[in-house]
Parts: sequence; C-alpha cells; structure tokens
Amino acid sequence: MPDEIKPNVNEAPTHDAQLAAENIASGEEKAPKVDFDADYAAAQQFSVSEVDRTGKGAAAAEAATAPNQKVPQAKETKTQTQSTGNPDDYAELAKEVGNAKTESVASVDDNLVEKALEKGQPKK
Repeated sequence: MPDEIKPNVNEAPTHDAQLAAENIASGEEKAPKVDFDADYAAAQQFSVSEVDRTGKGAAAAEAATAPNQKVPQAKETKTQTQSTGNPDDYAELAKEVGNAKTESVASVDDNLVEKALEKGQPKK
C-alpha cells in the first residue's frame, strides 16, 4: 500500500528540498508515492548476494579471513601439588599467615590513649 509524502517547507533540510516542498504544496509537482512494503521486499533480495547463496561464498569468506601464519594448538597442562603429609609444614604456614594480621597493630597503653585524647582537644 503506497504512502503519500506530505513535505513540510519549514522542515526541509536543504534549499533543494525546500523548493521541492514548495512545488508540491503549490501543485506544480506531484508528491512521490512510497511503497514501504515493496521497498522492504526488494531490499531483502539484495541483502544476500548470489555468491552467498552457494557454497562458494562460505569458501571465499574463509579464505579471506584465514590467518597468514599457522597458530599452534593450545596444549592442556595439568599441575598437581605434592602433599608432604608433614603437619609441621602446615603449622609453619599458619604462623606466617597469623602474624600478618597483628604485624601492623602497635601495643596500646595508657600513655598512648592520653596522647590521643590530648590531640583530640580543641586548641585554646
């Protein structure tokens, strides 16, 4: 079903479009009719080329995108840890991890608390 174009002179982006809109509004030219459904159907025919409808298109695309150098296949490597079964190893590790939590903490005594309270007081 064709749709009729109704141009607006004030919305014309170029001088040529403005002149065409004025001519259509005055009746000097006929407004073009647009059949969106027919245009869409025609566009669908052009969206896939003749080569792509055959196996040649896939082969041409693969040849065009093939790498110039051979890439080796990735090999899967498995890493296995050796369990020593020695509890002393785990105890040593636990000591190292446990000390990390307390290393940055300083000992807090009454003098340190008093200094902090003094620094928190406003100056006179």
